[in-house]
Amino acid sequence: MAEEMDAETIAYAHRMFDLARSGGTEELAGHLGQGLPANLTNDQGDTLLILAAYHNHPPTVAALIAHGADPARVNDRGQTALAAAVFRRCAETVRMLLDAGADPDAGAPSARETAAFYGLSEMNDLLRGA
Repeated sequence: MAEEMDAETIAYAHRMFDLARSGGTEELAGHLGQGLPANLTNDQGDTLLILAAYHNHPPTVAALIAHGADPARVNDRGQTALAAAVFRRCAETVRMLLDAGADPDAGAPSARETAAFYGLSEMNDLLRGA
């Protein structure tokens, strides 16, 4: 049975997720360089990468990928970082994630399904090349 995390550890994790959401790239990269797991996941299955992609922070996405964040991870709702980037219409992040090996057909809805549902032709064009 896993031990309960102490309040300080929980507060630290929340701060790391907040950095991903707010685009605190430099500070987050510093923690990654000191051993913070790039695939840290919250209680909803959101990774730092999913949060950075959803909140439209390409530099943070790039830093996470550089530190080994897995673009294939899916959260508890079946969402991927790529689908989040497509939804937010961030071409730069979509390209980075595709270059890192993200699958446009992974997740539910997938990035392709998201682009089709919302009629995002420019995102469909990017995904077509994948």
